[in-house]
Amino acid sequence: MKDTLKPGIESTFTFHVPGTKTVPALYPESAEFQEMPEVFATGFLVGFLEWACIQAINPHLDWPAEQSVGTHIDVSHVAATPAGFDVTAKVKLIEVDKRRLLFEVEAHDGVELISKGKHERFVINKEMFDSKMQEKITRKGT
Repeated sequence: MKDTLKPGIESTFTFHVPGTKTVPALYPESAEFQEMPEVFATGFLVGFLEWACIQAINPHLDWPAEQSVGTHIDVSHVAATPAGFDVTAKVKLIEVDKRRLLFEVEAHDGVELISKGKHERFVINKEMFDSKMQEKITRKGT
């Protein structure tokens, strides 16, 4: 981690919501999801907020050797967004505790606020993380 990884880092990130990021697309195997409205899925919203946080801090990491993984998310999803809209995330790093990072996050769809909350990430060493995952795969196979 670089010395510049400190609370106060802010970033804005915009994404155009395609039909492939709506509720029916979240789990195509689910008959229930196929009957639901074609609006930005909460699962994809969470990923979008994570993406915004990643983009905010990557310049402050030794990317790609250092990366961050999401460990906790506590956000609302208070308004539906149809496919075809642009959503904008505003994220702010509010706490750095060694490798633990805490963000305030919110998203707007150009009409109204759609999400607000907090997101926690941990900085990882990609090589070590991959090695641990390979060990886990090996353990499960035996």
